[in-house]
Amino acid sequence: MDFDTNVATSITAHAAGYINQPLEKIVGLQTDQPLKRALHPFGGIKMIKSAFEAYGREMDPDFEYQFTALRKTHNQGVFDVYSPDMLRCRKSGVLTGLPDGYGRGRIIGDYRRVALYGIRYLVRERELQFADLQPALERGEALEATLRLREELAEQRRALLQMQEMAARYGCDIAHPARTAREAVQWLYFAYLAAVKSQNGGAMSLGRTATFLDIYIERDLRAGLLNEEQAQELIDHFIMKIRMVRFLRTPEFDSLFSGDPIWATEVLGGMGLDGRTLVSKTTFRYLHTLHTMGPAPEPNLTVLWSQALPAAFKKYAARVSIATSSLRMRTTDLMRSDFHSDDYAIACCVSPMVIGKQMQFFGARAISPKRCSTRLTAGWMRN
Repeated sequence: MDFDTNVATSITAHAAGYINQPLEKIVGLQTDQPLKRALHPFGGIKMIKSAFEAYGREMDPDFEYQFTALRKTHNQGVFDVYSPDMLRCRKSGVLTGLPDGYGRGRIIGDYRRVALYGIRYLVRERELQFADLQPALERGEALEATLRLREELAEQRRALLQMQEMAARYGCDIAHPARTAREAVQWLYFAYLAAVKSQNGGAMSLGRTATFLDIYIERDLRAGLLNEEQAQELIDHFIMKIRMVRFLRTPEFDSLFSGDPIWATEVLGGMGLDGRTLVSKTTFRYLHTLHTMGPAPEPNLTVLWSQALPAAFKKYAARVSIATSSLRMRTTDLMRSDFHSDDYAIACCVSPMVIGKQMQFFGARAISPKRCSTRLTAGWMRN
């Protein structure tokens, strides 16, 4: 397994990387080489060190010192606020999946916005919002909240400009909105790539992109700029890049979750609030990647099922599911009514939220047998 030993990853930490540059329709890798894993020390240096030891590698002492003595990590911050009872439950295994290992927040970025608006517009919007807070800052109104929001807007602006710099290394100018189907797929992927370069989350979900990209593809098909074979190739190359995403985990993680998953969940299908189906031609194209490239755990393709879906789509989805064992099915009717929105997606495997509007904090799992045992023994437990 290849991974960095002394480079802390960021949006711009690595040079451009390719699989086979002349053949790639969609470009961009997490690092400068295919399947080379980046270091995410800001989440916690101990987890990275465990992976180093498991794979027989030695961490650069200066790198370890920086993220132990000079830079506080997420892991240290969480341990600082744990109570004694929380620590005991963690050690005994009553609670697992706690947020100290890596960021457990389930956030689905609205990666479509980069293709729709372009970076220049998104940066300008942050600058205007930042300026709008100046009067409140000068009056001292809600000072802590105002300062925090200004800091977050400054960080967002900086990240967007870094995204533009990263794309420029691949010869792409994402300052402007996407003008073609290929640009739409590429711009959207750059936004997702920036996320996985920055964050080693429990689930790095993709959202709902098929219906969005279908608009660009359909326009180019009608204009004669694409044919169906080329449209499928764009989606194949996009999905191929999602399949290439890797995080540095320990062997125990892969034993627990086989297939080296990142839960890049993409929801397909579903119904709109107005009763129209959200199935598009590109929904079929996403499913077809399981035939053109074979089954794979990523992206985590999830069909939002409803009896009102088009019969042809239901039959095709069922056939693909039987042939590949690579589809998840979730009912859309309950989620749509709960959220009063049809623009929602699933983070990881079961956590729905409205895209770009909501997030979830995934706290922990309680192990029922151990809970019962602890109760029966008045708190005594053998590890």
